[in-house]
Amino acid sequence: MSYPTGYISVMGAGSWGTTLAKLLAEKGYDVTIFAYEQEIADSINKDSVNCVFFPDIVLPHNIKAVTNPIEAVAKARYIVNVVPTQHIRSVFSTAASGMRDEAIIISASKGIEVSSHMTPSMILKNILGKKISVLSGPSFADEVIRKMPTAVTLGTEDLKAGLLLQEMFNTDYFRVYTHDDTIGVEVGGALKNVIAIASGICSGLGLGHDARAALITRGLSELARLGTSMGAKEKTFAGLSGLGDLVLTCTGSLSRNYTVGFKLGQGQKLSDITGQVKTIAEGVATTRSAFELSNKLSIEMPITEQVYRVLYEDKSPAEAVKGLMNRSPKSEFDG
Repeated sequence: MSYPTGYISVMGAGSWGTTLAKLLAEKGYDVTIFAYEQEIADSINKDSVNCVFFPDIVLPHNIKAVTNPIEAVAKARYIVNVVPTQHIRSVFSTAASGMRDEAIIISASKGIEVSSHMTPSMILKNILGKKISVLSGPSFADEVIRKMPTAVTLGTEDLKAGLLLQEMFNTDYFRVYTHDDTIGVEVGGALKNVIAIASGICSGLGLGHDARAALITRGLSELARLGTSMGAKEKTFAGLSGLGDLVLTCTGSLSRNYTVGFKLGQGQKLSDITGQVKTIAEGVATTRSAFELSNKLSIEMPITEQVYRVLYEDKSPAEAVKGLMNRSPKSEFDG
């Protein structure tokens, strides 16, 4: 099958950005990838590898790397945001002056901005004044880049654009479903990282499978509670970008957020954990954003609250578990 050609910019050369750039380049698109690190840009351009994130994966030759965000978007008809959420505003405020008016934006970042409590699409819409589509779901970059079967959701307000983007990303190993609830898709992708930290804590404490199953289930309630208060559809959280991503991130050893939680449960300090890794665990900042947002909206999110206490108030993981288990009895379903 032949695919359309055209210029695509992937903003972010981490593991997920590199994976999506490879997928798109293999479908015939000319891809420019924005890398913050000169070392990564040089290795992609000279050796066709990302020397930091995937030194063992050969990338297509139609991927070019640059370190200037304005240069990255100059020719792009499609721009894929994979910048860590807390840096989207600075990168795209710079890149905006170089964008074509007709550029279509797809966000694949997961998180909530600390300063504004905005999701990635909200930040981008605020800067660019455009409709933003969102790609999210249960997808470890290490598996997708090796073409292991994966299914995700594309949230979009524009059905016509959604069908076009669905075809653009869809492959025989990467299946893309469309959905019209962009906020729900994003909230699921952001909040699952918070619950994954909690899941890792449970495993680090050796609390067993029962505890993790309860945590995932009650965590799903928190995703839906916050999401619907922001205008999302409740059914979204039963889908790939909700339950699917939550299960993956709370149980998979490749999850950075689960790993952070696991190490916390074993007694390590957050500052030591974050100093050991080259990748960002988005759930750390998102926990703060979600906790503040839940207070602002008067939404009860007990798991998120206890993760916040562990990360930002040095509460012991064991005490956080006690805080959850000793809450007053409730009905399982609100209302």
